[in-house]
Amino acid sequence: MTGRTGKGSAAVEDYTKADDADLLMASGQRQQAAFAELVNRYHRPVYRLVWRMTGGHADSEDIAQEAFLKLWRDPSQVREAKALKGWLMRVASNAVIDRSRKPAHADIDAAVEVSDPAARTDHPLDRAEATALVDRGIAALPDRQRLALSLVYFEGLSNIEAAEAMEVSVEAVESLLARAKRGLKQALADRWRDLLDGLA
Repeated sequence: MTGRTGKGSAAVEDYTKADDADLLMASGQRQQAAFAELVNRYHRPVYRLVWRMTGGHADSEDIAQEAFLKLWRDPSQVREAKALKGWLMRVASNAVIDRSRKPAHADIDAAVEVSDPAARTDHPLDRAEATALVDRGIAALPDRQRLALSLVYFEGLSNIEAAEAMEVSVEAVESLLARAKRGLKQALADRWRDLLDGLA
């Protein structure tokens, strides 16, 4: 990296070209600009994972931030820089699972959506409705199936990378994916024609 400055300098180092290992090291030295670059690189995939696992819950942003706060408190928790994305995904998904185990509170927004008379099943779905239906189907899957499906099919991780992020075997990921796809197919079976029309 270039352009390092002393603590007394008003200039801020440009970390945009630094690799993750350098950013983790600088974050461990409490360099906020380095940590900001890590957040910039990984916030979107972490947020997408949380959003999909929670079914788009309003707390998605807060949960995603929890993963980064844990990293900021102790960057040395990530032993290898190449494992950073998987580590963040694992921390975020664990936070989702932990929250799902807490007693549920009434969600006014969800209640309104459930009672919405416009939510009929006798009209053609548009693309947004079809996507929302699939998202709800995914959100209804068991936690680990939902996580495996999100990591592989929506975040583009290989089965090996997903296994590392989930700290399970590749065979376990493959089993989770197979069960998730079966569960999703069963959940959406009654509306598959509408889905095809809506996503076309």
